[in-house]
Amino acid sequence: QVQLVESGGRLVQAGGSLRLSCAASGRTFSNFVLGWFRQAPGKEREFVAAISWNGRRTTYADSVKSRFTISRDNAKNTVYLQMNSLKPEDTAVYYCAARVNFGLGTGVDEYDYWGQGTQVTVSS
Repeated sequence: QVQLVESGGRLVQAGGSLRLSCAASGRTFSNFVLGWFRQAPGKEREFVAAISWNGRRTTYADSVKSRFTISRDNAKNTVYLQMNSLKPEDTAVYYCAARVNFGLGTGVDEYDYWGQGTQVTVSS
């Protein structure tokens, strides 16, 4: 089992920046691909970014590419999502997820463990 706890979400103005963190405990952190997803009210949960076990490979949704950066610190069992140039449409609950397989999955059903989420609200 892996327990994931997100933090860092808050209200921010459009154009601002925010860094989300996700702390993991349980099984060996470095064995997992990690991802960030988000879910806005009335919408399905969508992929945001993913990072390989060693941090060398990343992938992003087109809507956040060049604005968001995913990174991880295996020594601290933590994955981060740096979000810059935030837009009102980035408002959502952001979830951290862990995947047992090595591929950079982008689908909700490809991830095995989920956190409880952290709210990000971007005001215009």
